[in-house]
Amino acid sequence: MQKMPTSNWRAAIQRLEGAYSPATMRSYRADVEAFETWCATAGIEAFPASTAALCAFLEAQGKEKAPSTVQRRLYAIRKVHRLLGLEDPTRDEEVNLALRRVRRAKPSRPRQAKGLTSDYLARFLAAQPDSPWGMRNRAMLSLGYELLTRRSELVALRVGDLELADDGTMRVLIRRAKNDPFGEGRIAFTSARTAALVLGWLDWRGPGIDPLFCPIYHGKPIDRALSSDTVKRLVKEGARRAGMAPDDVAAFSGHSMRVGAAQDLLRRGHDTAAIMRAGGWTSVNILSRYLAKAEQNVWI
Repeated sequence: MQKMPTSNWRAAIQRLEGAYSPATMRSYRADVEAFETWCATAGIEAFPASTAALCAFLEAQGKEKAPSTVQRRLYAIRKVHRLLGLEDPTRDEEVNLALRRVRRAKPSRPRQAKGLTSDYLARFLAAQPDSPWGMRNRAMLSLGYELLTRRSELVALRVGDLELADDGTMRVLIRRAKNDPFGEGRIAFTSARTAALVLGWLDWRGPGIDPLFCPIYHGKPIDRALSSDTVKRLVKEGARRAGMAPDDVAAFSGHSMRVGAAQDLLRRGHDTAAIMRAGGWTSVNILSRYLAKAEQNVWI
């Protein structure tokens, strides 16, 4: 492999554009910048990294960051070494031991977003204002819940991904997901109620805009997609409008629709395999964390 100048890691990462999601690209840059800054403070070169420097960095990061963040930064450093054509120090057993020490020092269960279950959804929808923003937000909340979407999947939907059925429901193609990097997609379905909310939004918004959900500026739709952060703000704002306590508002996130819908499916008697198909999960371990709180109430 032809080597690149070791100071040119940003250009090396640029080669990944199109092969990874924008969120992954942002993480790579932030994680390598953190390592570069730490090395500059220590007065050492970042690339190629020595095993000793890498171990020291990981253990220093472990005092401030979650183990998952430290591991992600290790992966980013590994990727840069490979892109630069350098010998990879991240596979050294000393590095593995340093990472294990970080994990053992901070044993923790991943924080779970509060599930936006059907009861909460009804309250959130009712609390939306009677305005174009409220119309859009009701459609987004209801659709995100029924499709069990991640927030990135929800804002990536296009008008052409929707197909109205004769019974008033919708068939929706979710083209790309976190665990579907090549865009094979999955099919999901809505209720007639949610389809009506989406159609009402589209009727107000008008034709000529490709993203299904778009910003509204001075009462007019703007032809561009929303950011995934908008979904998080939308959910939290829905909780505030519904009169939720501050601690509950803080517990909701952009992931809450997906979590709550999965919990509702379990309570209604659907098995894990069916829920995994509905939400596009490939890991039962991840899904099990979503369902843990729902299981507490299944047999009550």
